[in-house]
Amino acid sequence: MDAFGHVNNVVFLRYLEEARIDFMFRLAREAASGAFTGGSVVARHEIDYLRPLVHRHEPLTIETWIVGIGGASVTVAYEIKDDETLFARAQTIVVPYDLERERPRRLTAEERTFLEKYRDDEAGSAPLP
Repeated sequence: MDAFGHVNNVVFLRYLEEARIDFMFRLAREAASGAFTGGSVVARHEIDYLRPLVHRHEPLTIETWIVGIGGASVTVAYEIKDDETLFARAQTIVVPYDLERERPRRLTAEERTFLEKYRDDEAGSAPLP
């Protein structure tokens, strides 16, 4: 928190990380998909801070969906909000990573199939569960 009681920008990035991990690992596993059983690396974050977020005990919602699928990357979009206010919009480019070979790798056919179910190129729609 800063001197005004606003949530620090690093906390926003942690929220995004938690949402992304929940999607790419928990949701894929629950769907009985072998997608993303290895590692992944964040290649880029873009975040637009729309309003300050003051520390509070009420929950936030982080809606997450896919806006791009490349040969060796996926772009995840987010909105951080509550019932009435949109605090931030963001996108993360994630690259699958081969932990054994210690290098980036291409998306598998299974990962593409899994991701396509959650793809929506229009921001603000089709959030992930």
